[in-house]
Amino acid sequence: MTADLNREQKRTLKKMGALDEQGNPARQARAPKARNERTTPAQYLREVREEMNKVAWPKWPEVRRYSIVVLVTVAVFTSIIGVTDTAVGFITDWLYKS
Repeated sequence: MTADLNREQKRTLKKMGALDEQGNPARQARAPKARNERTTPAQYLREVREEMNKVAWPKWPEVRRYSIVVLVTVAVFTSIIGVTDTAVGFITDWLYKS
């Protein structure tokens, strides 16, 4: 395992305790998982409110500008796809009528 690690990786693993002083993997017993206490609905809602207050919400002019960009883009791509579909339909009708 340690043959394909560079010196920096080996030093980091030694600091973490994953390697011994000779560079061999150090076996560690797994610690039993601690049981987490369940959160109450009130605590959950309080934490959600705290996190939502941290969000940088866009201002109304930004929302309006981005909405216009999205609507124009959708209209342009819809028209491109519609024209292409109609053209391919005419071409296939012309090819298969013969």
